[in-house]
Amino acid sequence: MKPPRLVNVEERIDRVVGRRTQARDPLAMGGDRRADARAWQRALGGIPVARGVYRFRTHEEADEWLWRTIARPRTTR
Repeated sequence: MKPPRLVNVEERIDRVVGRRTQARDPLAMGGDRRADARAWQRALGGIPVARGVYRFRTHEEADEWLWRTIARPRTTR
């Protein structure tokens, strides 16, 4: 078994190598947000919901309609 390494706390450090940088936030939207949105749209496709105003009696009815609409097979353009 090796003996523990002794550290002199009073010793002055003469040289620092490298720098500590702030970590980049991976969720931050930087640059052109419209271009990012278009890239996501191309990558994932869109939710195939027709535009317009939809009225439902309950939130559950609206959720059911939304899931049916999203899950239906896509039509070719």
